[in-house]
Amino acid sequence: MRGLYSYFLVILLVFTSCKKDTVDGSSMKAFQSSINEMSTSLSTLEQTKFNEALYILKTFGVEGNTDIQKLDALAKLINGKKVPEIFAMADGVAQKNNVEWSSTSPPDLGNMNIFQNITATEVDPNDIKASGLNILITPIDGNGASGARALRVTPRLVDEAGTPIEFSNAGLETIMEVYSNGEKLLTAKNLMSSNEFKGFYLKVDVLPEDKIVDSKIDIKVSVKTTKKTHQLLKAGVLVNKESLKPEKEETSEEEKKEKEESKNSTDSETGENSENKDQNSSSSTSSASKVKPEAVVDKFLNRIGSQSLRSAYELVDNPNWGSYDKFSNPNTGFGAVKSVEVKNISVKSSSDKAASVNAVYQIVDKEGKSIMLNVSYGLKQVDDSWKISSYKVNSSEKK
Repeated sequence: MRGLYSYFLVILLVFTSCKKDTVDGSSMKAFQSSINEMSTSLSTLEQTKFNEALYILKTFGVEGNTDIQKLDALAKLINGKKVPEIFAMADGVAQKNNVEWSSTSPPDLGNMNIFQNITATEVDPNDIKASGLNILITPIDGNGASGARALRVTPRLVDEAGTPIEFSNAGLETIMEVYSNGEKLLTAKNLMSSNEFKGFYLKVDVLPEDKIVDSKIDIKVSVKTTKKTHQLLKAGVLVNKESLKPEKEETSEEEKKEKEESKNSTDSETGENSENKDQNSSSSTSSASKVKPEAVVDKFLNRIGSQSLRSAYELVDNPNWGSYDKFSNPNTGFGAVKSVEVKNISVKSSSDKAASVNAVYQIVDKEGKSIMLNVSYGLKQVDDSWKISSYKVNSSEKK
């Protein structure tokens, strides 16, 4: 019996040790098998983002005339790579091609599968039988002083009658180009996965004001299906001159009150007044360091939930989240969040320079979809205050 137990233990160890954590690009079968095996070690949310990353690399990171050629090129490109390396490569390709996607953003491309066309018997989901393209342009993020500060550019594939075509599980390369007086001002790319594609968020103040003639721009969108690339140009789209100027940061009454309370609290704790603050700078530093890292995470989540994105961004020093525009993007950033309900926040570890905080909270996006998240936030000391420097989703559950 002991010998039999040892035999099964050896077999178990062999199978466990054989589990792949890197891509095997030696053959198409080995490639698909290794990708599937690597996915099994990821959470549901991570699997979705992993599939998105692979699709980004296949669509924008390699060359090929057919789906099989692109898969072969992708297998060679990521051969021997691990999941974090693949995410980093996809982030680089997305940034290089101005694709509105990030490995740290919520899933937004739909059900992506790079192997969906690997057999000839399957229907090509990118072979959409469309007659043309329509573009809906909607002014958003407006205010009374400067008008709309952004445009939502939504392309739709249509039939001969102009009716939008219903489809899903596709990966159509979609490009938006912005011109004025014939000069190209901006290019952005994305993947259209279904007829519910959200489109592009065009922030007007990123356009060069001095190159826009008569306050008009031309917006060209192209959508590439398997057999045809559909294009449409919307000419003479008006933009408000005032909206071309960078938006001035406004401090809300709540933030003013918060800053004043923080100042008064610091003064009272250190015994400072306006005459001796310089002499007691060390006391001020000590007071600042008393702010708990979990309080910073709680404040960050509350600001996201109240859509005070500018003030939330002030609590961040995370290169993966990039600029404020990327951070607040309504498609792929925190701008997509409508509300946040914090369930629990706890400190995993903390030192003078770094801390790790676990947070469990429920978010609802602007489409009404709800998800429960368990996230680990990494924080570091920057100028005597805590800043969020990393973000890792431990688990997610759709509600």
